[in-house]
Amino acid sequence: MMFFRKKQSASAPGSAAADDSGTEKPISDDLDENINTVKNEIGSTDLIINYSQINTPKPIRFACVYISNMISNQILSDYSTELGKILISEQCHKVKAPTGLFSLLSNQFAGFRRVSQGSGLGKLIEVLLSGELIFLIDGHDEFLSIDAYSPDGRAVAEPSTQSVVRGPKEGFTESLGINIALIRKRLRDKALKAESLIVGTRTKTKVALMYISDIAKPEIVDELRRRIGAIKIDGVLESGYIEEMIKDNRYSIFPTFLNTEKPDTATACLLEGKVAILVDGTPFVLTAPTLFAEFFQASEDYYHQFHIATLVRLFRYTAFVFSMFIPAIYITLANFHQEMVPTPLLINIVAQHEGTPFPTTVEVLLMQAIFEILREGGIRTPRVVGSAIAIVGALVLGQAAVDAGIISDIIVIIVAITTISNFAIPNYAMGNAARLVRFTMIFIVSALGFMGLLMGAIALLVELCRLKSVGVPYMSPFAPKAKTALKDTFIRFPLWKNTTRPEGISADTSPRVGGEDIVTDTQKEQPEFR
Repeated sequence: MMFFRKKQSASAPGSAAADDSGTEKPISDDLDENINTVKNEIGSTDLIINYSQINTPKPIRFACVYISNMISNQILSDYSTELGKILISEQCHKVKAPTGLFSLLSNQFAGFRRVSQGSGLGKLIEVLLSGELIFLIDGHDEFLSIDAYSPDGRAVAEPSTQSVVRGPKEGFTESLGINIALIRKRLRDKALKAESLIVGTRTKTKVALMYISDIAKPEIVDELRRRIGAIKIDGVLESGYIEEMIKDNRYSIFPTFLNTEKPDTATACLLEGKVAILVDGTPFVLTAPTLFAEFFQASEDYYHQFHIATLVRLFRYTAFVFSMFIPAIYITLANFHQEMVPTPLLINIVAQHEGTPFPTTVEVLLMQAIFEILREGGIRTPRVVGSAIAIVGALVLGQAAVDAGIISDIIVIIVAITTISNFAIPNYAMGNAARLVRFTMIFIVSALGFMGLLMGAIALLVELCRLKSVGVPYMSPFAPKAKTALKDTFIRFPLWKNTTRPEGISADTSPRVGGEDIVTDTQKEQPEFR
């Protein structure tokens, strides 16, 4: 018998995976023809072809084909050792036909990892590029594929965009398998389902839909499955591609899918009847349907007492309003309605503004633009110096602009409050939406004053009420109103009071929580501990 001899291919790529009718072309029973076809299709230097042969009365040739950079060296070594044992085994010497060798390899390798077989050339190329070992046998028109994909990746670590004071520190990684395991680790329910999809004609990106079958609404799951399956794009590199392609209102600036790096947040969404969309290659998991109120909630809210969680939520909503409207309100009062400002404050504002060369609107826009540039610069610069640049730049430029007489002191205060309020919004996507609304409102009130402020606020509410997330009203439970779901919006009710799942999302109406009377107010029959 002959063991592996390594051979590399550098042929030019061809296109032989489908015939003229567009159907998948089957592989041949001739080993050399199949190898040449694979070389022509892939034509890459990291395509490795290892030949071997069984020296029975009628020798049987076969080959192992794989992409070197996608296979773990340890897994490859284990398979090589196991193959060597197979080739010297008694069963191998009894093999008389290629079909028998195919069955022997299939049975022996099945104990290691997932083993599958196929007969189409297109499927062969697909699994080969997915990081699997392929066995081709001369005289047999089927291939055997063994899962050996194990690329180097980032280990599970604390999320970089969603830090918490109390709660799990684990975050999703770029590995789809690890992300699914992190959810299953927290949700040991046989009803938790994971469906695999492939998106991207060239990247062949793996996408997983996860949901709890007896809680999630079947029509929501079917709709998400349909939308993702209908995506026609050459590549998907991040979950943002999926979000932009399948959202209900594509031109809206507001996010209608919640993205999270935290497995506990994704698990909590699944328990409410939502669907999680996991994309291979990104640590950000999408959940849908998503309501407006969810963007002001954090997983940490449920790990602290409900009193403080409610107070913090009210601060977040206030910060959201401040982020959008504080500059517009200042421009309205300074330019159109000075009589509404207390006289001492108005005198101070006028005194500060005296000598500055620009009108109020230009001052606000100039400082807002500078702060946004500093913010973006802090994100793009190396992490070691990024935060220092943002802080020092804001302090130095702001004070220098005031000393130079370019802007007034009050403008720096207004812009600083606005920027800090934007950082208080838990979700980055919703914070970006608030930034866009802020600049829009500045231009509107500069032309129309208080009337423009009122019109902009009404248009904003109309837009929010118009939106839907996978067919579910975005502003629910406010519009349409759902009394039971209001317990987890502005106010975080105690856990023993939140007995129902969100209306319109979950198909399960059974109580989530029991045991409200674990501790009674009267404390009757409470044992005394000495």
